[in-house]
Amino acid sequence: MLQRYKFRSVLAGLSLSLCLAGAADAAPCGNTADGFAGWKAAFAKEAAREGVRQRGLNALADATYASSTIAADRNQKSFRYSLDKFMQVRGANTIVAQGRKRKARDAAFYASLENRFGVPAGVLLAIHGMETGFGGFMGDSAVVSAIVTLTYDCRRSDFFRPHAIGALRLVDNGSITARTKGAKHGELGHTQFLPGNALTYGVDGTGDGRVDFYNLTDAMASTANFLRQKGWQPGKGYLEGQPNFAVIQQWNAASVYQKAIAIMAARIDGG
Repeated sequence: MLQRYKFRSVLAGLSLSLCLAGAADAAPCGNTADGFAGWKAAFAKEAAREGVRQRGLNALADATYASSTIAADRNQKSFRYSLDKFMQVRGANTIVAQGRKRKARDAAFYASLENRFGVPAGVLLAIHGMETGFGGFMGDSAVVSAIVTLTYDCRRSDFFRPHAIGALRLVDNGSITARTKGAKHGELGHTQFLPGNALTYGVDGTGDGRVDFYNLTDAMASTANFLRQKGWQPGKGYLEGQPNFAVIQQWNAASVYQKAIAIMAARIDGG
């Protein structure tokens, strides 16, 4: 018993030492550009331990502190609007009208997505319209710099960290580059996937061997896959109070956004 106790004590001591070493190596957050370079060097060690390869590490090294991203993160006013005001500001009527046209024009494409994933066209089109105006503007911020900056920033480091690792791994696998542009918070492509979600739920809809979120087919298939994997129930309703509304809530945390998507989707599908 004494030998076993000693052995357990040695293991406990080793585990504690490893934990302390990991804590010492952990990249400290910051609220200004000061310290960003040092943080990147520390974070690179963490990223390498999590499987990020040289191309991703090079993208991390080249990332710059994204002041505009920090400013945007501190000033998200639209999510504080009433539902009616939010839909007005976001152009809900235009999204619905354009969504109906696109559904009619590409009926076979959206039917194939619903057959495969169970998600109706209206939901996908409402998200596409809300996020990028149907691909009209997919962002002008460097994805890697934006998401890395948000991970360095102390406000929500833990939330953005897996997305920073995801972005670097997307660079590794060729889905994006260090220069790929997206939204202020590092969202990318037609429906503005956060990088960690893009890595997890991305689908090669075109069959060319690469998931390209700036390709409409890949982006919509990936969006449908995200919703299905989050628990979408084919054939069930998605308005507030119906079974699939909880899945729409997984796409965006703002309640006004969730309600707007559901309402617009129903209008598109019912149009």
